[in-house]
Parts: sequence; C-alpha cells; structure tokens
Amino acid sequence: MSVMTLRHRPGLTSLDRAEARARSVRRRVGLTWALLYFNTLTYFPTGIVHIPSHIGKGLAQSALPLALLVALSVNPRVRLRPNVFLCIVGLLVLDTVITVAVAPHLGEVFRTFRLAEFVAALWLLTPWWGRQDMLLLWCHLRCLSVALGSVLLGLLIAPGHARGGGRLSGVLWPMPATQVAQYAAVTAGLLIVLWLGRLLRGRIVLIGVIFAVAILLLTHTRTALLGLIAGVLIAGLSLFTINARVRRFFAAITAAVSIGVVTLSSFVITWLARGESTKGLTTLTGRTNFWALVLNMPRTKFQEIFGFGLSNASVNGLPIDSNWLASYMQEGLFGVVVCAMILVWLLVTAFFQPRGVRRALALFLVTYCLLASFTEDAFTDASPYLLHLAIAASLLIPPLLRRDEFSAASTSP
Repeated sequence: MSVMTLRHRPGLTSLDRAEARARSVRRRVGLTWALLYFNTLTYFPTGIVHIPSHIGKGLAQSALPLALLVALSVNPRVRLRPNVFLCIVGLLVLDTVITVAVAPHLGEVFRTFRLAEFVAALWLLTPWWGRQDMLLLWCHLRCLSVALGSVLLGLLIAPGHARGGGRLSGVLWPMPATQVAQYAAVTAGLLIVLWLGRLLRGRIVLIGVIFAVAILLLTHTRTALLGLIAGVLIAGLSLFTINARVRRFFAAITAAVSIGVVTLSSFVITWLARGESTKGLTTLTGRTNFWALVLNMPRTKFQEIFGFGLSNASVNGLPIDSNWLASYMQEGLFGVVVCAMILVWLLVTAFFQPRGVRRALALFLVTYCLLASFTEDAFTDASPYLLHLAIAASLLIPPLLRRDEFSAASTSP
C-alpha cells in the first residue's frame, strides 16, 4: 500500500498543479478583461465621490497598460490565433496612424497609441477565443453586472442625484444615462439568450432581467430599449426551429404585447416621447443638427479619405452621437468602410455558423451594436461597443481542438 501511495502521489500533485494553473489563467484573463472594460469608462467630475478630473481619467487610462501587462503574464510567448475580426479592426489603427503621421497632434497621438494598445491586448487574448465554456463572455457579463451594481448602489445612496434631470445615471463612478442604459440592455439581452439556450436557471435570469430592465426604463433611453428588443428577436429567431423554449417564450411575449398595446398604449407613448416636442423627436433630440455640422466641415481630399484623427468625437464641445458620423470626421471614408466591414463580416460569419446558443448570443450583440451605432458613438475607438463586438467575434470562432494547450503552455517560462 505504501508503494502504491508513493506511486500515486506524483500524479495527484501534478493534477492539482494543473488545476491551480488553469484557475490562475482564468483569473488573469478575467482581470485583463476587467481592466479593458474599466479603461472604456468615461469620467466626469459629477459623481457623489469627489475625485479630481485628472485623477479620475488617469485611473481609467492607467488600466490599459496594466491590462497589457496582465495579458502578457498569461500569454508570455505571445501566441496568437488567426483572427479576421481583429485584422479588420487593425485597419482603424492603421488609418489613425496615417493621419497622425501627416499632421501630428499630442491628443491624437495619445488616442492613437491607446487604440493600438487596446487592440494589442485583444490580440493577446485570442488563445481564449472560441472556448467551449465561453470564458470571455462570462467575464464580460460580470463587468456589466458590477457596473449596474454601482448604479443601483448610487441610486440607494443619493436617489436625487442619481435621477437628476429625470434620467438614471451613475453617481459612484459617473456614467451618463445612455451608457447606463447600454449596460442594462446588453445585460438583460445576454441573460435572456443564455436562458433560452438553457445555460442559466430561470430564477437567476428572472432576478437579473428585472433589475436590468428596471434600470433601463429609469434611464429613459429609447435606443437601448429598441436594441434590446431587436437583438432578442433576432437571437430568438435563430433558435426558433430547434428550441421549444424559444417558441413558448415568443408565444408568451406576443400575448403580453397584445395585452399591453390595449391597456398601456398611452403610457408607452408618453414614456417614449419623454416630454419632447415634435421638433425634438424629428431631429433625434437635436442630434441631426450636429450631424449637419460634421458633413459641412471644410476638409481636404486627404481628410475626406482618412479624417482629422481621433478626438473626443464632438462638434463645438457637444458629442456627435453617431458612430458613422464620428467615424467620418475622425477616420474619414476609409474608417466608415472599415466599420461597415466589421459588422458585415460578423453577420456573414454568423450566417454560416451552426444554429445554437453561441450564434444567438453573437447575433444579439451585433444587432444591438448595429442599431445603437446610428445614434451613439460606438466602435470607432476603444469603447464598450468594441468589447461587445469582440465578444461576438470570440463566440463565432470555432473551438480549438486542444484548448488546454494554450492554458497550460502560456504560463510556462
């Protein structure tokens, strides 16, 4: 027995070491993703926690080099998977580099370097794209949940401040209402699709969706609500013929909507109008006025093709609030074409994937980002929208035949 025990101990020890190494890898991958997510958060000195603007922005900006260091610690040999999505995103980096090389400005150089770092960190995580356990998706969902949790906590601590102007926003870490709505809509949509795919229990999903939808409604953001509905619809239709739960879900939703149209139509119309005049609705809350300024800006042929360089995507100090107009101003027609290529590639790739929950999740994220791109600054720069699309791309990549090869080998010296 003693001989047998001695023979088995090395095997057990090596197994424990492998499990500990795998846990360490998952934690560092999650930490890298959390740092990338934190880097995309904007900071305005309007929260209840008084942090000077330069310190708040510095905290978010310092998360990106930390993310690169953590990613290198988990992938020290810089093993990369071939990736069409990131190659296309890399064209945006190339565009901004060309613009900076011709007319360098300190702010544009910094933003270009930041975008290059962001894309490099995503490349370092490509060995964990396509995993059967969808590691990056769960990391992304945790980040969204933490952000929404901070919004709820801020609402409990300072309800008047959190609902200033009648729209819920983040006050612990300042987040505008549109950003909060984006996180709530994506969280609710992912939870619903995961439940439809039988990857989450109904009670957990019910609680999460109730809180996320409540936050979404309190933000009074129509774009996020429309994106949620359209994204779940497209994702559900992709599962309709192979999943009985999806068919029952759509039947229940159809019945609920029919009843709601009859009983709550006036309330819904009032909520959607948000007290705006007809002019406000037709101009998309004044957005089209700034879009006209972008289109009428004088520009050379070079600037028309490659843009003016990365900026804060604003005109006269006010945001453009359109991915396509912001891309045209910052990265020119070349950037607009690249943004279209990103969405087209993801949609075409999803079309040729086998039906299942992975494709449904990717379709939800792409649909949401596509609709939101018309009225919000989206994926022309390092942003949560670019992370949403990266998650969609990671779900559409076929799984590795030897997935654990990366997990074990990447941590060896």
